[in-house]
Amino acid sequence: MSYLRFEKALMTNLEESLPKELLRTNRSGAYSCSTIVDCNIRKYHGLLVVPVPELDDENHVLLSSLDVTVVQHGAEFNLGLHKYQGNNYSPKGHKYIREFDCDKVPTTIYRVGGVILKKEFLFQNYEDRLLIRYTLEDAHSATTLRFRPFLAFRSVRQFTHENSTASRVYHEVDNGIRTCMYAGYPDLYMQFSKKNDFIFQPDWYRGVEYPKEQERGYASNEDLYVPGYFEMKIKKGESIVFAASTSEIKTSKLKALFDEEVSLRAPRDNFFHCLVNAAHQFHYRTKKDERYILAGYPWFKCRARDTFIALPGLTLSIEEQDYFELVMQSAEKEYRDFMAGKPQGKIYEIEKPDVPLWAIWAIQQYAKEAGKDACLRKYGKFVQDLIDYILGQKHPNLTVEENGLVRSEGRDVAVTWMNSTANGRPVVPRSGFIVEFNALWYNALKFAASLAADAHDSKRAEDLEKRAELAKASFIDTFLNEYGYLFDYVDGNIMDWSVRPNMIFAVALDYSPLNKEQKKSVLDICTRELLTPKGLRSLSPKSGGYNPIYVGPQTQRDYAYHQGTAWPWLGGFYMEACLKLYKRTRLSFIERQMVGYEDEMSYHALGTISELFDGNPPFHGRGATSFAMNVGEILRTLELLEKYQYQF
Repeated sequence: MSYLRFEKALMTNLEESLPKELLRTNRSGAYSCSTIVDCNIRKYHGLLVVPVPELDDENHVLLSSLDVTVVQHGAEFNLGLHKYQGNNYSPKGHKYIREFDCDKVPTTIYRVGGVILKKEFLFQNYEDRLLIRYTLEDAHSATTLRFRPFLAFRSVRQFTHENSTASRVYHEVDNGIRTCMYAGYPDLYMQFSKKNDFIFQPDWYRGVEYPKEQERGYASNEDLYVPGYFEMKIKKGESIVFAASTSEIKTSKLKALFDEEVSLRAPRDNFFHCLVNAAHQFHYRTKKDERYILAGYPWFKCRARDTFIALPGLTLSIEEQDYFELVMQSAEKEYRDFMAGKPQGKIYEIEKPDVPLWAIWAIQQYAKEAGKDACLRKYGKFVQDLIDYILGQKHPNLTVEENGLVRSEGRDVAVTWMNSTANGRPVVPRSGFIVEFNALWYNALKFAASLAADAHDSKRAEDLEKRAELAKASFIDTFLNEYGYLFDYVDGNIMDWSVRPNMIFAVALDYSPLNKEQKKSVLDICTRELLTPKGLRSLSPKSGGYNPIYVGPQTQRDYAYHQGTAWPWLGGFYMEACLKLYKRTRLSFIERQMVGYEDEMSYHALGTISELFDGNPPFHGRGATSFAMNVGEILRTLELLEKYQYQF
């Protein structure tokens, strides 16, 4: 029995099957994403979605979908599915689905009378090429397959509509055609492993509707261009491979290429393997062979904070130290460029004040896996330079004050991970002394001091230890209140009493300014008021402004984004804090918490974790369908669980 397998009853019930999305990436920025019944429900969905750097920094949908029609005795059975305006679905090909399996490669079995057709698809690694293999497993009479491609040629943030500008020109290539709807776009090559007939029959399919965009308060309709259709006969037992790409391929290689790509795929046969697969989907390799981490799919870019928070879990926790080093090499170069005042590179939001603190935390995790000596050799100078950059008051929005704490100005611009804005202003204007910034700062000072000591630089180690002691005393004086938890931020006479999860870092980090009793008090309040099966809430239900349901138009969602929604990556730090305080006595509790995440493997985007969840039951997944920080922290938690089971 496959881990991710769905029977006919679920597949033919659109209420159950449409919310289940399927993501495949090529690790170079391109992806393929739709639902398990091949009905696109977002403007971000498409079979071939690729970056077009010549146009902009967005991904672009070239091939939206591919309808397959089975023809026998002149009767046509269309296996496609599209949603049109007025809640109309056509041509309702999902009713022919017998089962769907997503173990190694997504596989759909269709049954049309005596015809059994198997469809498997994958994305070629590091190439902008989608491959789909169709196998006729059974048929009692002559069978013809007809393939009708739906083209968009537009940014994932826009829509296409019927127009006279779109080019209808196509050129024949090896067992297929190439076409391009608009100037500036690459050609789309559609080829088959078998000779076929292409019938030029251009038309626009009007009023295609995307319900997820309706939910989010956006425009939701577009028209898709169909240039015609491909047709070929297929025999029982025969396989045909379709390729959609931005470059031509020799079609005699398609079958072997598909087999080779399948052999490279790891099975998604359990919770851990699903997460490893999801972790690899965030990998991003540029044409210059630089390595990055994408913050999430389908709309996020590479972001600095997300990179450093997600990186240890996505790499070190699954024994991929080499990829950690490759990403850190790119990230270090870009941060050094930022410190030198050079223009932004591939990584966005690198100017945020907590980024250097998270970079040091990520390196600290590397030290645990690779050893302090290796860490010192590879990253000792970088850590030293980051600390000196902050202490030298060179960061544009992170200053070290006389009390030893760091301060940021965040009243007018969002500076923390709670970064939603409305009407140009932060929804949660956290400013001044911010609790997680200063927990990270104390941790960074202590870690840097330990590296200096290992490097036999006793003078530097002593100086950093003194600074850490000052920061520790000031942290307690500034943030600890009489109710046993921590202020979220303190800005002059303003003390934010809201119960938020940002205080958990002061408990979870390796070096904490809190004593054991203070840690327990903070952890207890997080448990009572913030903990859900999907991570920590961004705000306690007892605090003013609690808004736990992330739905509706953009402004409504902006006000809910950090006002009660639950975030799995925060849950990772919560569970680390539990293990550090209570050791093995909390193992069974944390294992039960993991069940809440494993449940998500068969919801939303299969085999991965959504960006955030409603803060109230039933804790629906919302936002991006796959989020790097969440996947990374769950993997890191699983590794911590294993260590505590066997080492304590």
